[in-house]
Amino acid sequence: MKIVVLVKHVPDAAGDRGFAADRTTDRAAVDGRLSELDEYAVEQSLQVIEKAGDGEIVYLTMGPEAAGEALRKALSMGGDAAYHVVDDALHGSDALATSLVLAKALDKIAADGAYDLVVTGMASTDGTMSVVPAMLSERLGLPGLTFAAQLSVEGGAVTIRRDGDDASTTVTAPLPALVSVTDQTGEARYPSFKGIMAAKKKPVTTWTLADLGIDPASVGLSAAWSVVEDASKRPPRQAGTVVTDEGDGGVKLAEFLAAGKFI
Repeated sequence: MKIVVLVKHVPDAAGDRGFAADRTTDRAAVDGRLSELDEYAVEQSLQVIEKAGDGEIVYLTMGPEAAGEALRKALSMGGDAAYHVVDDALHGSDALATSLVLAKALDKIAADGAYDLVVTGMASTDGTMSVVPAMLSERLGLPGLTFAAQLSVEGGAVTIRRDGDDASTTVTAPLPALVSVTDQTGEARYPSFKGIMAAKKKPVTTWTLADLGIDPASVGLSAAWSVVEDASKRPPRQAGTVVTDEGDGGVKLAEFLAAGKFI
């Protein structure tokens, strides 16, 4: 079995994130990391291979040179190799362009050996759109099983449990297929020291847009279907109102809520 896991290098959510002069995410101004939601995809893929007893896991990302850090983090958790699409023309790409590039990269990976499963996180922690998995499923012509809270592979098929507000649904599809997993699948493992050292020796192949046969004009900020036109910092939080209860706290609270038109 061969699994391709899609991962992304994102600005640390704990950092002071903002926009660059061109109103794209300023990734240079804040530390980056492997998207927390992608760690669940890594973990579930490792569990599938461990249960099968044999198989290969490769990672795929697109982004600047720094995105290689996300690949090394994933490789330190487990897996065999990685692929990195890096090209200056990718800057500012939207979800449509991202799905195009990843689909072309997956086709190139398949040329070296067909994969059985593509696994992604439910969303990226910077974009939080949750649309790339469905776009990839359409581009690749694969069954798309999204928002999996549980994942298993058996007998040439993949089965997921999708939890909704009112019920849980079991969905099954034949391999090859694409699955996105949620943060309900279970905690991701911490890389061991041995895994961190081993990751440094695992092969990472880099590709440009030319290697994938993609016209640079079809990606990047100039080709994006939506752009940020303006942005401003969120105003600082104002101090709250303290209601002192001197026997009439309920009345004061009701008056405060009424003045704010909350009731």
